Amino acid sequence: MRRTLALVDDDPAFSEYLTQYLCDRGIAARWFADSDDLLCSEGPFDYDFYVLDLMLPGIDGLSLLRLLRKRSHAGVLVVSGMAAATAFDQVIVAGAEMHLAKPVSFEHVLLAIGRVYRRSATPPPAAVPWRQDAARALLLSPEGAPIDLSPTNLRVLACLLDAGGNTVSRETLAARLGRAPDDDPNLLNATIYRLRRRIERATQALSPLQARSRRA
Repeated sequence: MRRTLALVDDDPAFSEYLTQYLCDRGIAARWFADSDDLLCSEGPFDYDFYVLDLMLPGIDGLSLLRLLRKRSHAGVLVVSGMAAATAFDQVIVAGAEMHLAKPVSFEHVLLAIGRVYRRSATPPPAAVPWRQDAARALLLSPEGAPIDLSPTNLRVLACLLDAGGNTVSRETLAARLGRAPDDDPNLLNATIYRLRRRIERATQALSPLQARSRRA
């Protein structure tokens, strides 16, 4: 079973007991009562698995699912009481591996998590790589979608490419952008956010720009 799991559900009775049930079985589960709580937490896209409700405070469950699919390859199980006949189709199209309707037993949730884990245990075939066309100031997604890049975007990507797949520190990125160590750190956050949003608006592919906890 995968090591870490985020449960996003606004039903406290169901969520508290399910979280404890999963922890007792060796899964490091953490409960978030609000989708915004997850997104504002440290490392929201670092979990190995997600269990989501659809009717959530903050952004709704489908929007959260689509966002996760742009930032993570983790398995996603939707457990929801939404009565709409199209709920199953919606969550599968949005990128979930499985949907369970409430009320549901904890045993069934655990079995579904295990099933999704086994299904995704084999690594997918190597994807077509992202490509940067510096001469035309473009980033090309795996399916060929062109993403226009600003001069600042180009410097950020050049810094990441130079790292050869290793994590780049905030300090290194800031220096590459010509910023002093004591500059407002939110300026760098805004730069990365705008680049990531530009990528996500242009393609459904998983963004090549990923963050690590406490790192840029």
